[in-house]
Amino acid sequence: MKTELKTDRLTLVPIELKYLESTHSYAGDIENTKFMIFLPNDSLKETEAFILRCQEQWASDNQTSFEFAILYDGKHAGGISLDLLENSSAELGWIIHRDFQKKGIATEAATRIIQFAREELKVRKFIAHCDAENVPSYRTMEKLGMHRVSESGGRRNKSSDEERREYLYEMKIA
Repeated sequence: MKTELKTDRLTLVPIELKYLESTHSYAGDIENTKFMIFLPNDSLKETEAFILRCQEQWASDNQTSFEFAILYDGKHAGGISLDLLENSSAELGWIIHRDFQKKGIATEAATRIIQFAREELKVRKFIAHCDAENVPSYRTMEKLGMHRVSESGGRRNKSSDEERREYLYEMKIA
């Protein structure tokens, strides 16, 4: 299901290889990804493999993962994902390039993804995780109307060997 979503300022398009360099510029940035479990990507090849897996999902008849490139003023500003779970639930995730942070892009993109998931995929519960020190991420979750439901230990971010704390947020929709 190839889908393009729009807001007043953003266009969300299925990620594809034409975004390889721009994806790697934020996904390979150790400072930008310091709070993430699966990032930074160590090489352009690793980023390419990720995009190819995403493209396979977009081509699948049983798509469960939706990875979008976020375009802001025609520039690739970041990525946002929606992964379907059991019981009409989905997990949200996002990353914004450092040059585009503090503009409300993640909140705007996530709001549009939630609308798409509710209307097209009948999702009724959304969750998101973040490192407990990732203030911009959990503030975005709160702006979306999500509520913190737990805090736990045991999180391991790719760029660090230390054990971290993790927040889980959720939002249920009637």
